[in-house]
Amino acid sequence: MRTVQRIEGRICPKCGDNSSQIYSGLNRTGSQRCQCKVCKCRYTLNPKQHAYPEEVRLLAVKEYFAGGSGRSVGKIHNFNHQNVLRWIRKTAKKNQRNLD
Repeated sequence: MRTVQRIEGRICPKCGDNSSQIYSGLNRTGSQRCQCKVCKCRYTLNPKQHAYPEEVRLLAVKEYFAGGSGRSVGKIHNFNHQNVLRWIRKTAKKNQRNLD
């Protein structure tokens, strides 16, 4: 049987209650899940980030503009070439806005 515990710093994202949060198992990646006893909302305590760090992105874009192809930069850093091309487009849009 699960017991109601006050988990420090945890507030239900749906109702905002922090007095009746219980542990509710783990998700697929192994992060702790909680459930609010008031509104029955389940949420992850510390969700894992699935994004590349900003310095890796900038390094890949710099290598592309230094003469490498998107595919070769992706192979060097072991990630998909579409990620590199997407980061290049975002960088180009950001620079275009700064010029206007």
